[in-house]
Amino acid sequence: MSGIVPELAIIDTAGSIFDRGDRYEIPLYQRPYAWGEEHIERLIEDIDDIPTGSDQKYYLGSLVVARKGDSLWEVIDGQQRLTTLYLLLSALGIRSDEENGALTFSCRAKSDYTLAHLGKLGISGEVEDKLVEQNIANGMRVIMQKLATDFDEEGLATLRKKLARTCLYRIEVPEHTDLNHYFEIMNTRGEQLEQHEVLKAWLMEPLSGRDAAMFASIWDACSDMSCYVQMRFDVPIREKLFGWGFDAFPTSARIRSVPWNTEKGGNSLGIKDIVSSRSVCEGQRGEEDDDPSRFESIIDFRFFLLHVLKVFAHTKSIVGKDEDVPLIASLLDDKKLGQTFHEVVSKGLWEGGPVDRARFSIEFAECLLQTRFLFDKCIVKREYVGGDLDGKWSLKELRRESKKSYRYSNTKFKRTKCQWASTLDKTNKSVLMIQSCLRVSYTSPKVMHWITELLTRMMDDPSLAGSEEFASIAEECASGAAREFLVSGDYMQGVNTPHIVLNYLDYLLWSREKRRYDDFVFEFRTSVEHWYPQNPSDDTFVKWGEVDRFGNLCLVQRNVNSKFSNLNPVAKKSTYQEMIAKGSLKLRRMSELTQGIEDWKGGVCQEHEREMLGILKEACGIPSDLTLND
Repeated sequence: MSGIVPELAIIDTAGSIFDRGDRYEIPLYQRPYAWGEEHIERLIEDIDDIPTGSDQKYYLGSLVVARKGDSLWEVIDGQQRLTTLYLLLSALGIRSDEENGALTFSCRAKSDYTLAHLGKLGISGEVEDKLVEQNIANGMRVIMQKLATDFDEEGLATLRKKLARTCLYRIEVPEHTDLNHYFEIMNTRGEQLEQHEVLKAWLMEPLSGRDAAMFASIWDACSDMSCYVQMRFDVPIREKLFGWGFDAFPTSARIRSVPWNTEKGGNSLGIKDIVSSRSVCEGQRGEEDDDPSRFESIIDFRFFLLHVLKVFAHTKSIVGKDEDVPLIASLLDDKKLGQTFHEVVSKGLWEGGPVDRARFSIEFAECLLQTRFLFDKCIVKREYVGGDLDGKWSLKELRRESKKSYRYSNTKFKRTKCQWASTLDKTNKSVLMIQSCLRVSYTSPKVMHWITELLTRMMDDPSLAGSEEFASIAEECASGAAREFLVSGDYMQGVNTPHIVLNYLDYLLWSREKRRYDDFVFEFRTSVEHWYPQNPSDDTFVKWGEVDRFGNLCLVQRNVNSKFSNLNPVAKKSTYQEMIAKGSLKLRRMSELTQGIEDWKGGVCQEHEREMLGILKEACGIPSDLTLND
């Protein structure tokens, strides 16, 4: 490969992917077309899910090919998706170059015959049934039925527009590649190339020798999010990167001192090397860690790369040529992973000039490893030990104890503003709680901007990763959103009340009485509950016009919301005591305060609201005399 991996627009002004002169041949060693209803409908739904009102492209998958002539490509991987796109375009009436064999199957006459007669399938006398490849014909029927059922004329027009914003990456394998052997690898692997694998190849293009070996080793180590990154390196390299104790920050000097193995991916990166990369943690394991799936990251590698790119652009002062247009979009979109990197390189300014690709790749790899080390040490994760299937929130760091053993212990945060630095385990608990508060509030990885903020602050000053000050930095990520809510003055938002506000309030209540609420943990409480219900059951008590006020709200798990139904506060308190005892702290406080239905409406709820908003205001530095909804 040379240059950027080609993007093939499914539709553009020159026609469709099958109407531009390129011909794609499915070799005999490939299995016949086999996608069923589930796969076909998912592809159409993926395209239909693309947001409207934007001109940005969306990545639909990769197509691995070998050149057989000037315009003839042998398809090695991606033929199921490619064939389905051919059927979809045909169903939408979008022209393909059938006469010149835009898509053909080597030595499969039935498949070719069916593709040539797609528009006549099912018409008596027009098609010889015995010559039809039934899987392709069934695929066409699935598509036609899906389009007829789910789309009207306007919907079909919108779908065509969205197809014009989708693309495939066409990856050409090097000349003289053993295609049969390569196909066996892909077939065993059982899935298409991931976006981050294509991105890896692109980033490595300008590198060679030691630089390429360094990049490949770091990328492979960081791509496994299921274990601490130190464990993806052999012990001698691990010691050079992270010190004897495996717990030192991997500075650029440490990274550059490593004798990277140039025999292993040191000159170029073939597609075969990408797909056969390791997927399990390697290296020496400690006595306490026999299970590589002990830890679970809260984000996958694709989103981690987007966070690191933002951190990298900040630390290296890479800015956009247009000051009014952000170089990197605020929303983290994994579907545009490759595109986002390409735009930073092509549109960014580094030290006043264009971005040098080789330098970008080398320094990005260093930042990737450094950020991953900080992520493992200081960003909350789920831990599964002792047969625990639900897992628990964990904030631990890896420490070597002896030449043959290591252990995971609570990340240490030290007090730095006193003469004698001391380790504070309670700071670990506070950081764990505020991060788990953030995690359950922002459930979509696209909006976990707090991770970027924490990683950026630590990369600006790595000493923060072991400092008591880190707790207050993490808390700022939550208090900012709560402050916006408070300043708005609208405390009657009901189910639209931001979850982070209610979760952050629970964190503040826990912080004030840690011993009392020692059993409290943040869970995915994703439903806003009205303590006094919106719709009283069986008309046994009257509706209340102030049910949406902040004092009457809390977060509960969705299944709890259905159980609470429309009972009055007294009935909820008496019926669901055990559930409430394990619920949010605000819910527990409301239950404790409830004596009667009329009392709750007549003043108890309002006083509870004043107290809760007061706690939030104090934490956010907002004057307490801000007008409330009485």
